Amino acid sequence: MAMSQDEIFQGVKEVLVDALGVDDDEVEAEATLMGDLGAESIDFLDIVFRLEKAFGIKIPREELFPAEGLMTNPEFVNNGKLTEKGLNELRDKMPHTNIAAFESDPDINKLGDLFTVSSIVNYVGNKLNAA
Repeated sequence: MAMSQDEIFQGVKEVLVDALGVDDDEVEAEATLMGDLGAESIDFLDIVFRLEKAFGIKIPREELFPAEGLMTNPEFVNNGKLTEKGLNELRDKMPHTNIAAFESDPDINKLGDLFTVSSIVNYVGNKLNAA
């Protein structure tokens, strides 16, 4: 049975409330995991595990949160910014994320801002529709 975007959002919200210990009302669609919800890198593993369990999906390593592989490749980063090749790789790895605002200033320090509640909802929706 297919889930609606709202049902997926509610499931993601429950996962984030449990994993990050935040209040229900803090988990809004455009909230960033790190900046707004206080997630740390260790939390991303827990979030992936909980999403897999909650939605019955498998999330391969670095598929939902691929930033680590991007930042360590010299072809993708130059002077602290993603190169055009890096932006193309980001678009390819994160089709579930709107990177339009990031493209104007692709500072790698702002990469974490791309990990929003809505990007997770889109990712989970894509996974469920592909199954």
